[in-house]
Amino acid sequence: MDQFFNTLNGNEIPILKWFASLHNPVTDPIMYVITKLGDKGILWILLGLLMLTVLPKRYRKVGLTVALALIFSVIMCNGVMKNVCQRVRPFNFDNSLFDTQLYNVFASIDDWSFPSGHTSASFAAAFAIILWNKREGVCAMIMAALIALSRLYLNVHYPTDVLVSLILGSIYGILAYVIIKAILNKSEKLKAIFINGESYKTIFTKKIS
Repeated sequence: MDQFFNTLNGNEIPILKWFASLHNPVTDPIMYVITKLGDKGILWILLGLLMLTVLPKRYRKVGLTVALALIFSVIMCNGVMKNVCQRVRPFNFDNSLFDTQLYNVFASIDDWSFPSGHTSASFAAAFAIILWNKREGVCAMIMAALIALSRLYLNVHYPTDVLVSLILGSIYGILAYVIIKAILNKSEKLKAIFINGESYKTIFTKKIS
């Protein structure tokens, strides 16, 4: 696998250097802020929590789906695939990329490159949203795409890291939607809470109000 990735890495470094050639004082801080929103899935975690607790009750089922999609993503991406593949980061493969570094971003990264956790979590959450709510989902998709693009712009992931993560994250979101929809269709109590908007206390009662 090391030989495979080494060959792939060498072919993809020029693409990252092209992204580095786009760096400028206007888009640099924008891309940095966008990528920070995706750190540890914080944007999507907060959004899911808001849907479950603060936003109108019709978003509860969406928040639940986002939560499950993110769980799939963190287990498969960060827990399994990164440790199995152990692909080195672009800047560790080609030290010349340190000349392109913005905001000392490389120093904060200490895990493997493949796949991209930012991209996986973002598209998992975005698909979980768009399958329930098209309008809000389009906005989520745009943000997910920008986060994915920011990883290339900052030279912290290879293009294939991002591409594969986009596909896998989308699958996690779709899978979460299918599972949550099936569960809600089978459980009257959960349907009452997450679709009809009844109190969370309903789960502890014997009858549905």
